[in-house]
Amino acid sequence: MEPIIERCCGLDVHQSKIVACLLTGPANQKAKKQICSFSAFTRDLAALREWLLAENVTHVGMESTSIYWMGVYAVLEENFELVVGNAHHIKNVPGRKTDVSDAEWIADLLRHGLIRSSFVPPQPIRDLRDLTRYRRALVDSRSAECNRLIKVLEMANVKLAMVCSEVLGVSGTLMIRELIKGNRDRRAISELAKGALRNKKDQLELALDGRLSDHHRRLLEMQLARIDRLDADVEVLDKEIEERLQPYQREFHLLCQIPGVDGTVAAVMIAELGADMSVFPTERQVAAWAGVSPGNNESAGKRKGGRRRTGNVHLTTALVLAAHCAARQNGSYLKDKYWRLKARRGAKRAAVAIGRKILIAGYHMLKTGRDYRDLGDAFLDSIDETMVCNNLVRRLERLGYYVHLEKRAA
Repeated sequence: MEPIIERCCGLDVHQSKIVACLLTGPANQKAKKQICSFSAFTRDLAALREWLLAENVTHVGMESTSIYWMGVYAVLEENFELVVGNAHHIKNVPGRKTDVSDAEWIADLLRHGLIRSSFVPPQPIRDLRDLTRYRRALVDSRSAECNRLIKVLEMANVKLAMVCSEVLGVSGTLMIRELIKGNRDRRAISELAKGALRNKKDQLELALDGRLSDHHRRLLEMQLARIDRLDADVEVLDKEIEERLQPYQREFHLLCQIPGVDGTVAAVMIAELGADMSVFPTERQVAAWAGVSPGNNESAGKRKGGRRRTGNVHLTTALVLAAHCAARQNGSYLKDKYWRLKARRGAKRAAVAIGRKILIAGYHMLKTGRDYRDLGDAFLDSIDETMVCNNLVRRLERLGYYVHLEKRAA
């Protein structure tokens, strides 16, 4: 195989050390090799950049090793064409493995054009991605803290979870604060209920009749304070995300037209995918990258069960959440498709499949700029009218009816 890049460099990136292998020379000759090591400090990364510029390097390749490649990428991205490869795709043959041999292997693959570059969005999208991912981490932390608070209530035999569908809603939070203050008047505390929960005041009085000690109150006070801080941090992040989304308002409003996609999911889709869909040539590639495509497992002409491919877990989580919301939206094609798939394949597979449809719809909307057009909940029946009629006739016949069908005039 002939080389296609005359001046390239392969980097073996670690937390504290970068080993560089420089290959230079015409494609029809053996390349000249240079090996050099650098520290991971910014000063040494700048020295690496100057060395590569002095050698007139055009392409630099590296593995996506944890998060250590990101600092190197930020220093080099303005001066070279960077190729960040999946470590599983460019793994060397096991044996005499060293940092130098890894750098040589990456440089040789890059010189022959054998490294498929991973998608690295531009800096504004990367900043937005950091915010949305951190927001998700805070929301997960809040959920864990809420579970710990409910556990303390159960330990004290305060059964709010049996009566309230949302223990830390407006009513539940007010009641918990009164319990922390030491209020023992169950009737007065139950009067704090709001809305439909006021119809359960008698049950609330029974639920509040627990054995809450000072130890439990101190724990509840700390946990509630932590939840309040997390809520405040999430609110700050929401404002920052909203500001970062200002250049992408058109894409944001397009995505929000899809059933099940709210502002949070739309922000995650833009942060993970970016706004330029030219980086994904086809809808199949974007679905595979996101991790919502079925895997292939075929041998000797026989197809075996293929697990879902691993992809972008942050985007997959948001798509599955949007799928569950779309399954509750009346009159939509996605709801009808979800319930059909759930009956045959189960709820989890149905959610992933609907998440894939949401992703593909968003991909085409961002690529073409067109609005979302819902096919309607009768679309699947209309494309296979004969099968639907036969199924309904068989069901009625099993119940003991004679069925005669006559098509209504238009």
